[in-house]
Amino acid sequence: MADEMSMALEELLRKAQLAQEVDFLREGVRVLSEAVMELEVTQHVGAKRHERTSERTGQRNGYRERQWDTRVGTIGIQVPRVRDGSYFPSLLEPRRRAERALVAVVQEAYVQGVSTRRVDELVQALGIQGVSKSQVSVLCADLDAQVERFRARPLTERYPYLWLDARFIKARQHGRVVSLAVVIAIGVNATTGLREVLGGDIGPSEDGAFWLAFLRSLVARGLSGVRLVVSDAHEGLKTAIGAVLHGTSWQRCRVHFVRNALALVPKAAAQLVAATIRTVFAQPDAPSAREQWRRVADGFRGRYPKLAERMDEAEADVLAYLAFPPDHGRQIWSNNPLERLNREVKRRTDVVGIFPNDAAVIRLVGMVLAEQHEEGQVGRRYFSAESLAKLAPDQRAEQEGITPALSALAAS
Repeated sequence: MADEMSMALEELLRKAQLAQEVDFLREGVRVLSEAVMELEVTQHVGAKRHERTSERTGQRNGYRERQWDTRVGTIGIQVPRVRDGSYFPSLLEPRRRAERALVAVVQEAYVQGVSTRRVDELVQALGIQGVSKSQVSVLCADLDAQVERFRARPLTERYPYLWLDARFIKARQHGRVVSLAVVIAIGVNATTGLREVLGGDIGPSEDGAFWLAFLRSLVARGLSGVRLVVSDAHEGLKTAIGAVLHGTSWQRCRVHFVRNALALVPKAAAQLVAATIRTVFAQPDAPSAREQWRRVADGFRGRYPKLAERMDEAEADVLAYLAFPPDHGRQIWSNNPLERLNREVKRRTDVVGIFPNDAAVIRLVGMVLAEQHEEGQVGRRYFSAESLAKLAPDQRAEQEGITPALSALAAS
């Protein structure tokens, strides 16, 4: 063995002297690796090459070419073979710790929303031959376990405020490109005051049945203590909230409401109308805000009757935040806490464009949600402990006198 190693190293030095372009480190890794495999196969069959001995337990069967991806690049090596196929080099054991760096690079690139082509370029920049789309998918499948642990984790705390929203992305199903709804829930932990990503899921559409199943899954995992749900005015979502989160108040996102209201007025008047409605949210207390809402609605009644009617219908829902501590208003009157998360999901998913299947959607979106959740646990508190303490136990009775419990929606 020592003689073979010595000869191999002498040959390597000779090549380095004759050809300056020889990658000495890469060749050194090849020589050492092949020498180690020779030693292993000798021990495996109980004899050296061409050696006759009674201790032999197997027969060599030549060599096979193998491309080995290492931290110094892709190396072509000669792997010894035995006739019964029972030998596999320890160096090439799948996913040896030293080579998991490659997997980590591909996975990180995928989670960051880098396209397959860019992943391929990144891997080649490391001196490793490019990876195909199928190889990227196989490597990224390891993320599935992490995503599933995050999506199925128990919710052991109480979450007085819950935000819900959905966005749509495209994926292939049975040879067709379809639109899938991605729903996300975040909540404020009553103990820490931090925002947490509570869950996410995908479905064929943002209908009531899908929202119902999603909310039930959150409750099954332990979701409790919800006082207020903030979302847009999707009828299926409202009904699902009333059916699952009994007695919970609902805050219609003020941003979505204003956006919908502007569809009822001429484009030239949109800026003035929006600014006028926003004066409601600048009022110092609840009575002033309600009075200003009605004053604004009456002001629109002559020129924009449909808008005035819409404001009459939406008053209780858009002003639901007034039943909660005044210093909570800015944080709970809209879906803004979800906007940053939605932008991040959009940034990552837009790179992919059309996902190959549903599993790929869950994998990428799930990892983004898990990542954002972890970042939120070391960030600034959304509410202080003193602020959350203002949510008195008897406040629910006060809420019911101002904002109808959404359980009535489920019965309607």
